[in-house]
Amino acid sequence: MRYTRDFAVAVLVLSLLGVVAGALWSLLAPRPPYVVTQEGAVLADPSTQALIAADGWFAVVTGAFGLVCGAVGHVLSRRGHPPAVVLGLAAGGLVAAYLTMTVGGAVNFGASVVAASGPGAPLVPGPLELTAPGVIVAWPMLAAGVFFTLEAVAGYRESPLRRPLAGQDPYGPLSTYDIGGK
Repeated sequence: MRYTRDFAVAVLVLSLLGVVAGALWSLLAPRPPYVVTQEGAVLADPSTQALIAADGWFAVVTGAFGLVCGAVGHVLSRRGHPPAVVLGLAAGGLVAAYLTMTVGGAVNFGASVVAASGPGAPLVPGPLELTAPGVIVAWPMLAAGVFFTLEAVAGYRESPLRRPLAGQDPYGPLSTYDIGGK
């Protein structure tokens, strides 16, 4: 029962953070300019860097949230069930990244100023979308990675292998040796 609760709480908290991250991504990422034509909106400059910048900002925002969630999840799981928490971080990270993408594309908090258009069709800010879908795994990978790294460090610090022979000198006390030929 506690495993299920720890997993569900992790997924729920990360889902709520995904909405916050989506608003932050919308605020930070630039939108590509589109030209309004008779056929509809067309990307004004196919070689625009705004598409790549949007993917980069998505990776930065979700990566930062993943790092923080992994560290906080590890600290909080020391009292609970670490396997359930790390699974919740992975599943919740995927849900949160999807919500970040959805919310970030739906809201428009960022600068919607586009370069002035010349005579003809007006320029409008385009939708915020991911063109590199692989960045969606930044959140769960970094959250689980930080969790496992901190778990490895804590496990090493508590390991009896760190102190061979339980901290005793393998050669016995120094007074039992013949020092100085006596």
